Amino acid sequence: MNKDQIKGTAKDLAGKVQAAAGRALDNSGMRAKGLHKQAEGNAQKAMGDAKQGAKQARDSSKSS
Repeated sequence: MNKDQIKGTAKDLAGKVQAAAGRALDNSGMRAKGLHKQAEGNAQKAMGDAKQGAKQARDSSKSS
């Protein structure tokens, strides 16, 4: 696991909490910010996943 995967997962989780709080408080702005934060977190995690895949492919080709 790399730092982008960890930070992305954390940001996604924080966004879920914020969106849930926005729904509970009937605050559309807070809910929207939470959904935005989730999207950012998912994008960052996907970037980390891609980096991890590239690293594994490089390592695999070196050992062959």
